[in-house]
Amino acid sequence: MIDTIRQLFRTRRAQHIPAIPAGERVYAIGDIHGRLDLITAIAEAIEEDDRSRGPAKTKIVLLGDLIDRGPDSAAVLHWARDWQERRNVRILAGNHEEMFLQSFAKSESLRHFLRFGGYETVLSYPVDRRALLNADLEAAQQLMREAVPETELEFIRSFENLVVIGDYLFVHAGIKPGAPLDEQRTSDLRWIREPFLSHGGDHGYIVVHGHSISEKPDFRSNRIGIDTGAFMSGRLTALGLEGTERWLIETNDHKGVISVATRPA
Repeated sequence: MIDTIRQLFRTRRAQHIPAIPAGERVYAIGDIHGRLDLITAIAEAIEEDDRSRGPAKTKIVLLGDLIDRGPDSAAVLHWARDWQERRNVRILAGNHEEMFLQSFAKSESLRHFLRFGGYETVLSYPVDRRALLNADLEAAQQLMREAVPETELEFIRSFENLVVIGDYLFVHAGIKPGAPLDEQRTSDLRWIREPFLSHGGDHGYIVVHGHSISEKPDFRSNRIGIDTGAFMSGRLTALGLEGTERWLIETNDHKGVISVATRPA
């Protein structure tokens, strides 16, 4: 009898279809990495898609790593702040935002930051390229402090670590399998790859994440990865969710010509 009840419970869980609460609509956007051209194109497509689907309480979640590697990190931050003032936009902190903030105080963090796309971020502010390239770490920190407004840093510090909407959990990198949500470490939420990526078990939510690049959106039974490497591939991906429905809005940069397509997930 006990075995029968357990089997029935497992069957019911297996048949449960993840959903967004009734009356709500969500768009999650993968890692932008300084590509202002791609995020403005995909945002315009989201606005049009949202209008075409009728009234809803729409939320937009940026999955982090707005900065680094691409050419327009400062402009992306300014644009995101403006969008957040006009829309219900939740912004998650990625590992690159973490490195950026730490690099103002820690030389080793600055060294690491500059190696992984930080030069492009600093140069998107009014910083002389030659001065930065010739600067030691202390001088580079001073150039950053002079160029990046404190209001910008406060905006980045306001970014969240996770967002839960219905049966979906939105994080930058992933979660530690088996750990309760309130015991997840910030370092895992922003940095983890394994054992999260290869874990096949139930997380309690469908985890929507960026951080780990895949050529196309990575749909698994327990997670959805939507970092499609915008800074190098020209593909920025947004996942739309309403009720049990899922769809994708994707950019494609072909030799400087950006197209946007919407399709079922």
